[in-house]
Formats: sequence, structure tokens, C-alpha cells
Amino acid sequence: MERSRRNEAIQVDLRSALAKAGCRFTRQREAVFMYLRSVDCHPSADQVYEAVRKKIPSISLATIYKALEALVSARLATKLPDASGPARFEWRPEPHYHLRCTKTGRIVDLPLPYDPTLLRKLDPKLVESLERQGFQVTGHQLELLGHFQDE
Repeated sequence: MERSRRNEAIQVDLRSALAKAGCRFTRQREAVFMYLRSVDCHPSADQVYEAVRKKIPSISLATIYKALEALVSARLATKLPDASGPARFEWRPEPHYHLRCTKTGRIVDLPLPYDPTLLRKLDPKLVESLERQGFQVTGHQLELLGHFQDE
């Protein structure tokens, strides 16, 4: 019962966010979103496709890409591009940091609290210079690159 109510609330939020972004709610988009919410990894579109087609066998890879882009537009998912491999996706809405394995492309959330003042701490003069130029920093992304010893 509790899980059912939580899923209904998620669906209401999903419908609302998609509508605000000018996107329609579809069962395919819902399936992609629910899959992203259910995993701790940062899957590629191909990985999302393989998982979602177990529930919706007729879904196409193109539909997966369109669903992911709609979710990104609605700010329900984040696209993590990679110059050397496929983009990865996640649903986690709050700002956070990542580790990226340069051997495999795997991305892991860094268990470190997001610090909105990090740039000011690193270089206060840079932030002041940007502000004088009329640019207001509203956030940042941090990704540590390396490789896991076992990969």
C-alpha cells in the first residue's frame, strides 16, 4: 500500500514536470524514469534500452533516446556526456559530484556533500572577477577522473 502511494506520487510529479517542459506523459517515458530511479549506476541509453524492453518488448532504441531527452528537458534526469564513449544518465536531482573510470566509462556518485561555495573557496578572486564582468556563478560540476584498480 505504501509503495503504491509513493509510485502514484512519483507519477504525478513526473506528469507535472513533463507538462511544464512541454512534453507529453507516456508509459515509455514513465518506464525509463522508473528504471533510472531504480538503479544506482549511471546507465547509457543502450543499457536503459536493454532494461526497459524487458517490460515493454516493442520499445525502440529511438524511443529510449527521445524519452531520455524529454526527461532531461524536464529536469528529471541528467545527461553526463563523455567524449570517449556514450553519454550516461541519472535521475538524482540534487547537485553532487562524480568519479569517472577512464578505462570503462563507469560513473559513480562521490560520497561527498556538494559545496555551493567551493569555487569561492578555491579562488575568491576569480569569482569576484567573473561578477565584475556580469557573470554570476550559479553552480558547478566536479568529476574526478581515474580508474578503479579492479577494472
